[in-house]
Amino acid sequence: MSGSVFRTIQPFSSSAFRILETAGGELFQKREHRVNDAPPSAAEIELSPTLCGGTCRPNPPVRVYDTAGAWADESFHFDTSRGLPKIREKWLDARGDTEAAGRLAESAKNPFGGRAVRRAKPGCRPTQMHYAKKGIITPEMEYVALRENLALHNGVEGAMSPDAPRSSLRIQHAGTWFGKGFEITPEFVRGEVARGRAIIPANVNHPELEPMAIGRNFLVKINTNIGNSSMASSIPQEIEKMLWAIKWGSDTMMDLSTGADITDTREWLIRNCPTPLGTVPLYQALEKVGGVAEELSWESYRDVLIEQAEQGVDYFTIHAGVLREFLPAAAGRMAGIASRGGSIMAKWMLAHKKENFLYEHWRDICEIMASYDVAFSIGDGLRPGAIADANDSAQLGELKVQGELAKIAWEHDVQVMCEGPGHVPLQMVDENMRCQLDWCAEAPFYTLGPLVSDIGAGYDHVTAALGALQIGAGGTAMLCYVTPKEHLGLPARDDVREGVVVFKLAAHAADLAKGHPAAQYRDNAMSLARAEFRWNDQINLSLDPERAREYRAKGDPEFSRDNSRPHHCSMCGPKFCSMRASIEIREAFGKKPGEGK
Repeated sequence: MSGSVFRTIQPFSSSAFRILETAGGELFQKREHRVNDAPPSAAEIELSPTLCGGTCRPNPPVRVYDTAGAWADESFHFDTSRGLPKIREKWLDARGDTEAAGRLAESAKNPFGGRAVRRAKPGCRPTQMHYAKKGIITPEMEYVALRENLALHNGVEGAMSPDAPRSSLRIQHAGTWFGKGFEITPEFVRGEVARGRAIIPANVNHPELEPMAIGRNFLVKINTNIGNSSMASSIPQEIEKMLWAIKWGSDTMMDLSTGADITDTREWLIRNCPTPLGTVPLYQALEKVGGVAEELSWESYRDVLIEQAEQGVDYFTIHAGVLREFLPAAAGRMAGIASRGGSIMAKWMLAHKKENFLYEHWRDICEIMASYDVAFSIGDGLRPGAIADANDSAQLGELKVQGELAKIAWEHDVQVMCEGPGHVPLQMVDENMRCQLDWCAEAPFYTLGPLVSDIGAGYDHVTAALGALQIGAGGTAMLCYVTPKEHLGLPARDDVREGVVVFKLAAHAADLAKGHPAAQYRDNAMSLARAEFRWNDQINLSLDPERAREYRAKGDPEFSRDNSRPHHCSMCGPKFCSMRASIEIREAFGKKPGEGK
């Protein structure tokens, strides 16, 4: 397949991630070189000046977390057949802990064939956890610190005290998690990875990746699921889905392909993916045995692990905690086993009357993972698929096993996160978080929702986001997005957009609740723009500027881009606008927005 095919389906032009095309205020994705000549993953939202009494007061740009990689760079080639720049290649070479392990096979559908493969040298463990335990700060850890420390980037360090001046954008409410003066340094990143409380998924065969952290003391992340099926198997479509997801801010990607061209599809995705990419190797292993779960074997599964690790997959979901002893309880549930991976392993165990071979070969798997620095996402194969099944013995029993497996992985210097539910009512969500922190020794928690009701069909992205907010505020490190099509059908582009934006909002709200440094800064900037009728700034500071602009333009045909009028919103009108009245009230007291008493 020629690269030109992919250029024709490429959904974004050179202005792809600028998002807005307006004369008065655009969302720019400005990049500067910071760490070893690698582009940082931060974007700046440029703000318009405040017009006051015939004078202009400039407003500083707001720096926000950016996941788009080189796709946000206007000078980038925008050719998916060439892939992304290999920004980590020099770092990997300098460490000297890997060696060539052959080359990937050529393919007519794969322009990246013949690429050299890295693998650990004998006696070496090229994992971020290995170096963290040794007290060594890697360039990946430096990079993460730069991304996460938005408080410093936005000039709000040291401004976390309750008596900070309220006339400033530096206002910060006390959170439930973080103390004042908290700063994310490279040493802090190293310590969290060494402790097992955070992971940096970064396969040595994915040099295109921009390093990021998943951990409860970092910004809450979200994952987007993509992947083909036997019903829809198009490589261009999967590339488009991936780029669409990162446009809206997805932090990681999972390729759940079960259809044709699994290997080639994954190669295209990895070479063009600036975020960590995960898989469920069980799906490809099942495809290799014709979809018959009973025909699976450790040997065939192991071969898939190595193949995917050599391609550059950054984390594997492995359902090793689904044990025979939990199956009777799961069988008695209202919704049975909702996890595809969990049901496959259950069928295999019943057929062979043996223990889960993933559990039995866990140490063998750890050795493979350590050779390529692939992180574990220990699957929750017994997550509840119905509210009635929440927090039952099967689910919680598997969670305890996840903790046992995590500790074994750490012995091999392999990074771990644990997966969580599922369908759980609000009053039972906190129990999940408490149990995970205790039983899994504070390894990062990665949850699907949880969905807090079963009746949200068509709106399950909202149902899931409600639970995601609560568990995120409680310490969950990454949220798996849900779309409006959950339980109903395969999501289309608009469904992906809805799911990503709603979950980005849930993640941000969780960061606000925790008091994460600078999480409030963007909100403060939005509030000030709203108070000053800077319409374009309000739009640009939102998570979905395109929709905000569309709604504003429809609501007020006289919408002006000069930020000077109309001084009222479309709902209230000029005679009943509270913000307009507030301006007059502030002027009467000689106050400025946010100045306080």
